[in-house]
Amino acid sequence: MKQDSAAAAYKSARFESAPPLKLVQLMYEGALRFLEQAEAAMAASEVGRFQERCLRAQSVIAELRVSLDPEQAPELAEQLHGLYLFAEAEICAALAAESSAGLAHVRGVLTTLLDGWKCLEVAP
Repeated sequence: MKQDSAAAAYKSARFESAPPLKLVQLMYEGALRFLEQAEAAMAASEVGRFQERCLRAQSVIAELRVSLDPEQAPELAEQLHGLYLFAEAEICAALAAESSAGLAHVRGVLTTLLDGWKCLEVAP
């Protein structure tokens, strides 16, 4: 049990001490992980787990959307807002249809965005 609490403390500290750029990357990675888990759950006919994982991914994306700051980069914020709304709508459609078919599109968008954020990390 102590090992579990130590792992939880490590994960918590990882987020609390991360710089903003790293937090954004971690959120994308989390959403992508939840989507992959949702697809695996649907493949295993675990509808409840599919729904829960979709909702977790959707929550992460919603958090990314509401944390946009249009004052910093209005055009970028508007474009990201549209992409996040698309992702949320695709997840809603997947939940309604109980099908993981549309989740691949969401993963594609999020993977592309994550790659872009990672490029900022190494840019001068």
